[in-house]
Amino acid sequence: MARPIPEYTVAGLEPLNSIEFPSLSNDDAVALGIVAVGVIREWDLSLAVDIVLGDDLVFRAKLKATGAGNDPWLKGKAAVATRFGEPSLLVKARHLEAGTPFADDDTLKYHGGSIPLRVGGQVVGTLTMSGEPDATDHEAAAEAIHRYLGTLDGAHGA
Repeated sequence: MARPIPEYTVAGLEPLNSIEFPSLSNDDAVALGIVAVGVIREWDLSLAVDIVLGDDLVFRAKLKATGAGNDPWLKGKAAVATRFGEPSLLVKARHLEAGTPFADDDTLKYHGGSIPLRVGGQVVGTLTMSGEPDATDHEAAAEAIHRYLGTLDGAHGA
C-alpha cells in the first residue's frame, strides 16, 4: 500500500526553521544519513538522499529506482534551501501562497525535499531527498532529522 502524499501549509512548515543541531561533523552527517536510509527503507520509498556540509557532499545513498537522474534534483533543491535558508518545500509554498511566479532552472529546483541544517543559527548544510512526490521527499527528510535529533542528549529546536 502506497503512503498517502502529505499536504503542507506555510504555517505547518515554518517550525522547521527553528531546528538546531548542537554540532555537525562529517561523522554526524553520516549518522544522520544512516537514519535517513532507515526511514526510506521503513516507509518502502524510492529515494536518493544527500547530506552536504558547506560545499562538501558527505553522504549519498540511492535506493530502489533512483539513479543519476536524481542528481540535478538533489543539487537544485539543496540550492534553494541554501539560498533561502528554509526548507525547499516552504519556499515553494510561500511562492504559491503569494501567487508570485517561480521557475526551475539549471541550478534551482523549487520542489520539496531539502531542509537546511543549522548549527548556532547558521545554515551549515542540507539534507535533501529526491525520487517520490516532493511532499513525500520533504516528509521523509523531516522525519529523518527528527529521529536523529531524538537520539541526541543535547537540547534542540522544535
